[in-house]
Amino acid sequence: MSAMKAARKLRSRTGGARIAVDIGGTFTDVATFDEATGKLAFGKVLTTPAHLVEGINGAVQKTGSDYRSARLFLHGSTIAINTILEHTGAKTALLITQGFRDIYEIGRINRPDAYNLFFRKHEPLVERALRFEVKERVLSDGEIETPLDEEEIAALGRMLEGLGVEAAAILFLNCFARREHERRAKEILEKNHPAMFVSASHELSQEYREFERCSTVVANAYVGPIVRRYLGEIDCHIRGAGFDGSFLVVQSTGGLYDASQARSHCVQMLESGPAAGVIGTAALCEALGIGNAIAFDMGGTTAKAGVIHNGEALTTGSALIGGYERALPVQIAMMDIFEVGTGGGSIARVEEGALRVGPQSAGATPGPACYALGGTAPTVTDANVLLGRLGAATFLGGEMPLDIARAKAALVERVAKPLGMETTAAAHGILRIAATAMSYAVKGVTTQRGLDAGDFALVAYGGAGPLHAVEVAREIGIRTVVVPPSPGVFSAFGLLFSDLRYDFVRTWFTRLEDASFDQIERVYGELEKRGRHEIAGTAVTPQRIILKRAADMRYVGQEHAVTVELPLRLFKNEDRRAIKRRFDAMHEQRYGTSAPDEPAEIVSLRSTVSGTLRKPPLQKIGRAQAAKAAPTGKRQVYVDGAFRATSIYARMTLAAGHRISGPALIEEHASTTLLLPGDRLEVDLYGNLLIKIAGKR
Repeated sequence: MSAMKAARKLRSRTGGARIAVDIGGTFTDVATFDEATGKLAFGKVLTTPAHLVEGINGAVQKTGSDYRSARLFLHGSTIAINTILEHTGAKTALLITQGFRDIYEIGRINRPDAYNLFFRKHEPLVERALRFEVKERVLSDGEIETPLDEEEIAALGRMLEGLGVEAAAILFLNCFARREHERRAKEILEKNHPAMFVSASHELSQEYREFERCSTVVANAYVGPIVRRYLGEIDCHIRGAGFDGSFLVVQSTGGLYDASQARSHCVQMLESGPAAGVIGTAALCEALGIGNAIAFDMGGTTAKAGVIHNGEALTTGSALIGGYERALPVQIAMMDIFEVGTGGGSIARVEEGALRVGPQSAGATPGPACYALGGTAPTVTDANVLLGRLGAATFLGGEMPLDIARAKAALVERVAKPLGMETTAAAHGILRIAATAMSYAVKGVTTQRGLDAGDFALVAYGGAGPLHAVEVAREIGIRTVVVPPSPGVFSAFGLLFSDLRYDFVRTWFTRLEDASFDQIERVYGELEKRGRHEIAGTAVTPQRIILKRAADMRYVGQEHAVTVELPLRLFKNEDRRAIKRRFDAMHEQRYGTSAPDEPAEIVSLRSTVSGTLRKPPLQKIGRAQAAKAAPTGKRQVYVDGAFRATSIYARMTLAAGHRISGPALIEEHASTTLLLPGDRLEVDLYGNLLIKIAGKR
């Protein structure tokens, strides 16, 4: 360990402050926690796309903290996922085993809409002209059939440099069984071309399925130069401002890893920001004794949903980036999150005589029309302002007044006139479409996973989440909504509950009935040793190490597997029957059927190694003297087809035990909570708003 890391490790034991930063498409959020005093503080400013550190500085200043006093800088970002979705990554080349040049483009030949004549398949991140075949071959058992030609790799490197290639992805067949060829090819390219970002697939995934591993390593290389430069700029800036602690980045699993590792394994931060919110939801649910919950995050650009099931945040070993129809898969561990392009800044427009909302967003620049920053397109936020659901004078605590006239002009010109509708009806239509679209995100992590959404509480956060939560809940039959304190910066708050985490997987085909527990233990032992080594290499000393095991399993003869969580005691007791029962139960949950009498097989072994960090305590609030809360005023708000004089409450004045009946609005600095007629709210001891939803309207 370097002297600098050793010094930071010592500092991590001696207390200090944590700064957690979540950069979204519209706002930059910061949460700070002082371990000495237990003080929590929050800051929120518009994101500054041209120079992101300006937004970070502004939000940190609002918390009253500074970089010099912090020992941990925690960061979640959407830069990796946005780079892929917007196709703005580096010029990338792919080196692949001879004869397999086109597997990346052929993919799985999915055609989800068989009768759609205008269907378009996924668009590769690397054009065919930049995919190069390499003479080498490793068999599935690890035997080398054709040795690697190192001179060929060197010549390819010179060619790539001449073509202006910034990043190279390496995918050799069966490298999960033997990785020497990939490792050596990477060494040659990095030695000869130090400015080139080089990524080898075995470093990211040691699973079979060549297309998925190919797509994963290409995605990593494609975003690599941009993420490396982005993290480097932040690191340089905060160090220059006096920070000498540990810079940690949140992964798609919600766990933390060192920024130096994030610069190489960039693809692991694809769902960085959203995952932090799910981790915060899991911590909240533990405190409240809620076993099943949906984490619902609606910001300015998108709405995301994740699941807490039986107290655990659900993860997956792979995901499709860009939707099923045109998706590119990534084969890494990540939070099971479903995302739709509907947020406060989602643009409403008329196409072919129909009203559409999103996925295009006004973002922070120019923003919704009501921001008066140059935006002219009507958005979900503009509709909320026109319907009285957002207070024009109280937005962001009054720091950012909204322009109702601009919002109305944009909506009339772009939506109401083209559709021949009254302005109020057009605004309400935008919100109904948005609520329906967001309900798909919730169904994506519940109904499509074999879970009944009605059995879950909806935890709503993000700047726009509480404003739309009760309508989304009605769409899918959810009866309880929870709005945590400071929901507008909840994802940044969730970062404070993240632990160091490393996930590993090893493909290992064997029938369960024939599996040797000694061999299983050897594989898991290797993975867990690697995880301990990674944690020891950071500049942070965890409170303790936690090991979790799982396996991808399927019935003999099946193609696809399901991931089954397996407690350590099953391996200690060598209990095959219990492993089989857990697999049968998971298969039943996912597909609605199981076959207890059919033999099962193991496909891959998975291990998670976590180093736990101290968590900030959830702070209790004072009790109310009377059950009925006092409103701070009234405003005309459009609910149930008409404008009504609706009571407004200031959240900072609410105490534990206060009760409110809908319709009502609860306003706070970075968010507004809407109650519809019949909804009932009670404030709990931690300041959470517990909402009981009335029957479906």
